[in-house]
Amino acid sequence: MPRVSEAVARLRRLDACAVSDALDRLGLPSAIGGIAQQSGAGRIAGRVITVRLGVGEPPGGVPRHLCSTAIEKGGPDDVIVVEQRSGIEAGSWGGLLSLGAMVRGVAGVIVDGPVRDIDEARELGFSVFGRSLTARTARGRIVELGTDVTVSIGGVRAESGDLVIADRSAVALIPAARIEDVLDAAETIAAREAAMAKAIRAGTPIGRVMGGDYEHMLRK
Repeated sequence: MPRVSEAVARLRRLDACAVSDALDRLGLPSAIGGIAQQSGAGRIAGRVITVRLGVGEPPGGVPRHLCSTAIEKGGPDDVIVVEQRSGIEAGSWGGLLSLGAMVRGVAGVIVDGPVRDIDEARELGFSVFGRSLTARTARGRIVELGTDVTVSIGGVRAESGDLVIADRSAVALIPAARIEDVLDAAETIAAREAAMAKAIRAGTPIGRVMGGDYEHMLRK
């Protein structure tokens, strides 16, 4: 497996569609739709730090605000990935969290649930991906159930240390153990599509460029 910084750098040169195609080719869970980029510009990619939010009693110890532990663990190679699938409309991420994450240099946050204070995140230029927007506070509604725990994002399992890429097309989670395979496959797919785009710009009929070979690109 490549070093994390090397893997993240390679991943940032791709897009979610190429990674999704690579996941399909390798028989891994594919990209997740419906989590929109609510603030920031361009794609984000990095190592996953997981947070699970929901109802119930928080773990014992000194109470901490949701997602603050993940922010303090994070840095430029990291993306915070939050599960909030309780069905309760409550902000799973907010303006002060965006500020705190930006100060730490965190690459962005992906929330399978509602987010709030999105105007603040947009003013900061911090990348927030979420299912929906709300103004409702988490206080009295949801709690943090754990950091660095297994989460489910759009039905795809994720662990801290996995990798993720997100852009306006989709979110794609990559198991840490398969990152080399996925990167190699995605880079091959991206290179072939770049060559096809070059041929189209040069005047080759698109039907010839996107012939039978294109339809079988995901075969091993």
